[in-house]
Amino acid sequence: MKFTAATLAALSAAGVFADVANVEVADALPKDVNPFVGKNYFANSYYAGELEQTIKSFLAKNDTLNAARVRTVQKTGTFVWVTSIAGLSNINTTIAEARAEQRKTKKKQIVELVLYNLPDRDCSGGESGGELSSAKNGLEIYKHKFVDPYAALLKNARDLTFAVILEPDSLGNVITNQGVPFCQNASAIYEEGIAYAIAKLQASNIALYLDAAHGGWLGWSDNLPLAAKEFAKVVNLAATVLNTTAIPNPRNISRPGPSIRGFATDVSNFNPYIGNPRANYTEWSPSWDELHYAQALEPYLTNNSLPAHFIIDQGRSGLQNTRQTWGEWCNVEAGYGIRPTTETNSTLVDSIVWAKPGGESDGACGITVAPNAGLWWDKYTQMLVKNAQPPLEPTYLNGTTKGRM
Repeated sequence: MKFTAATLAALSAAGVFADVANVEVADALPKDVNPFVGKNYFANSYYAGELEQTIKSFLAKNDTLNAARVRTVQKTGTFVWVTSIAGLSNINTTIAEARAEQRKTKKKQIVELVLYNLPDRDCSGGESGGELSSAKNGLEIYKHKFVDPYAALLKNARDLTFAVILEPDSLGNVITNQGVPFCQNASAIYEEGIAYAIAKLQASNIALYLDAAHGGWLGWSDNLPLAAKEFAKVVNLAATVLNTTAIPNPRNISRPGPSIRGFATDVSNFNPYIGNPRANYTEWSPSWDELHYAQALEPYLTNNSLPAHFIIDQGRSGLQNTRQTWGEWCNVEAGYGIRPTTETNSTLVDSIVWAKPGGESDGACGITVAPNAGLWWDKYTQMLVKNAQPPLEPTYLNGTTKGRM
C-alpha cells in the first residue's frame, strides 16, 4: 500500500499515523518463501558487454564453439556490484533493463545486487579498498549518501524482486581478524553500517542475504558459534536503527523487528557446492564444501533466532582442487561452475548463484600477473569458459544451442 504526501499529512492530523506506520512495517514482513522460485535470473547488460571482448578473442582463433559458450554466459543472471556512490546510477540502469525484459518475456525477474561500500572496506586484504574512510566521516556518508538512495531505488521498483548481498567479507573480518589493527578499528563501523543497511532495506520486494564468508573461513568448528553470534548481534542492532529512524509511532503499536532472508556464502571464492573429491586441506573441517558449511552453520543460526536460508556463489567453482591451500583466494585457476538454479537438493539453499562476475580480477595477485581488482581480464575469462564444469552449452547467433560439445 502506498500513500501520497498529502494523504500522509491528513492521516497524521487525524491521529492515525501509527496505523500508517504499521502498514509500512507489515509490508516489509518477510514470508518464508524462496524469492528465487518462479523468477528469471536477470542477466545484466554491463557484464554481457564485458564478455564481448572474450567472444572476439575466441573468434580470432576460429574457436566458434567457445565463442558460442560465452554467449550462454551473457544470458546467465549475475549480480551487479554497487561499490560507490557514483555507482548508484547502475541500479537505475539495471531496473530499467529488468523492467523491459519483464514486459518483453512476461516472466517475473529477480534482480541480483551486491551492496559493497563500507568505510575502511577490505580491512585485511587491501585489494578492494573503497572510497570511504571512517576518519573522514565515512559512516555518515555511507548511511545517507549511499544506503539511503540505494534503498529508495529498490523500494520504488515494487514490480521487481531484488536479492541483495550485504557487504562481502566484512563480518568475516570482524569475527576472525581482530589481530589486524585496521580491522579491529573498523569492526564497530562495519557492524553499525550493515545494521543500518538492513534496517533501511526492509521491503516486501527485497530479500537480504548477509554475507557469511565461506566454509574455509568461518566453517571451522571453533568459528561457527562465533559467526552466528556476530550475525545475530548485527541483526539485533538493526532493530535499534529501525526504531530510531522509522515513521513515528505515537500509539506504541508493537512492530516486528527487521529481518534478513538468510546468508550468502562463497562470494568471490572458489569452493565447490559439493566437493568431489574432497580437497586434502579440508581434512579437519566440518565445512569441507559449501553445502556442508550451510549444514554446519544451520543449528547455530537457529539457536540465535536467525533464518537458515542460503544462496551459494558457484560462478567460479567449476574446476575443483586446483589450490595448494584453502587460503588462496586471488585469481585462482578456475572454471565457471553450476548455473544459477533453485534445484539445490537442499531445503537450506534457496539458490545457486553467480555473485562474482567471472572475468573481473580479484586484484594484482594470483596465478600470474593480473590487473587491479574489478578490472576486466580477458585471458582469465577464456580459462573460465574452457574449464567450466558442467561444460557450458553453446548459444549460436541464430539463438540455437545446437552444435558439437
